[in-house]
Amino acid sequence: MSIYFYGCMTLDGYLADKNHNLDWLHESGSTEETSYEDFYKQMDIVIMGKKTFNEVLKMGDPKVFYPTTKNYVFTHDKNISYDDFNFIQRDVVEFVKNIDKNKHVWIVGGNSLLAPLLDHDMVDVMIVQIAPVLLGDGIPLFTQKEAVKRFELKEINKYGQFAEMVYIKK
Repeated sequence: MSIYFYGCMTLDGYLADKNHNLDWLHESGSTEETSYEDFYKQMDIVIMGKKTFNEVLKMGDPKVFYPTTKNYVFTHDKNISYDDFNFIQRDVVEFVKNIDKNKHVWIVGGNSLLAPLLDHDMVDVMIVQIAPVLLGDGIPLFTQKEAVKRFELKEINKYGQFAEMVYIKK
């Protein structure tokens, strides 16, 4: 199993603005300008938090964005449902430990899922795109506990206004 983070942040390290909005990202470019399609074809499972799922809902039917993967949304809301999405109320680390070792798992969005996986050295590949935007405040991408985590830079790409860095766990 390989655990991937694939996402975009601002130059000052934010994943979303302070209201959890991604307008800055949509105004910076589109997925057609990035490696998204090729990346997504490799994924078997998508894991996201409820706030990320809500942002996807704003763009339309989530099934359109994640048509071929098994999709999980971590939430405390027990009354939510959506076709082709599984809503999970448990610890992301324990959940990921039980995934088939032959699967490729994409952690979408939120630091609340990424941080505990980084804390447990479970993220194998990080594909981080940087948009030419400064927010000054917002939701930071990285909020893991203080500890040195080393990755090796494998690749740098330019897609329109986005810089993409591909890192693998050392």
